[in-house]
Amino acid sequence: MTRPALVAISHGTSSLEGASAVRGLVKAVGARLMRGGGMLPGSAGHAASSAAALRLGHVDVEQPDVPATLASLPAGMPAVVVPLLLSAGYHVHVDLAEAVAAERSRTIGLAGALGPDDRLARVLVRRLIEAGWRAGDAVVLAAAGSSDARAVADCAQMGERLARELGASVAIGYLSAAEPTLEEAIRRAVGPNADPDADPAAARRVVVASYLLAPGYFQDLAVATAREAGAAAVTEPLLRAGALPPEELAELVVDRFAAAAARLSTM
Repeated sequence: MTRPALVAISHGTSSLEGASAVRGLVKAVGARLMRGGGMLPGSAGHAASSAAALRLGHVDVEQPDVPATLASLPAGMPAVVVPLLLSAGYHVHVDLAEAVAAERSRTIGLAGALGPDDRLARVLVRRLIEAGWRAGDAVVLAAAGSSDARAVADCAQMGERLARELGASVAIGYLSAAEPTLEEAIRRAVGPNADPDADPAAARRVVVASYLLAPGYFQDLAVATAREAGAAAVTEPLLRAGALPPEELAELVVDRFAAAAARLSTM
């Protein structure tokens, strides 16, 4: 089978910083693909992580949307859609699954969401340290939230992975659609019994770890909510505008692509 294209699909954002950060990630993915075997049709590379082309599209807010992004590929070129989403909720299981099923002009596969993954936990720990987290601080993982129980379960597992990486307990709070809310989670952590193993004075200091991909509405909401609820600090999101994306994120995208491309080759 002809090598497939990697079609990265983000949620989409009205934030210029957020859009720039996502484009930076896709650029880093392209560089990693080139190192892995090339992206141009007819390239001599045969690595599992090589792709015939690279595209960026969006589920919502921005253009091009998923059908238009797929239509931009050469006729008949197979493709793998890689969600640039941290959890597998409605957008993955419904929006993207339906878009893939509706595509009749090419062989196409759908990769898994980026999270949960231990590599994301490592980036979160770096963001916490950058924000001033220190041993003994209570940590609340701030996630966007979803009405899809599968996405909520993904976030819970990500909280467990972060706790293992950090060597400390981690609570989770959601910015929409799920409970506990971020405000509730912070207020509980600020309370005197937030962590029975921690020094009471230290446990009252709460640092919020932003489990958001890029700057935008939810990051702004997390910062405002955390400030109102009494958190000491909020980390930056995983991606930052004007900064190189973490290598772990580019590696994750390529790994998700490679796994789905391998499945596609057996169809």
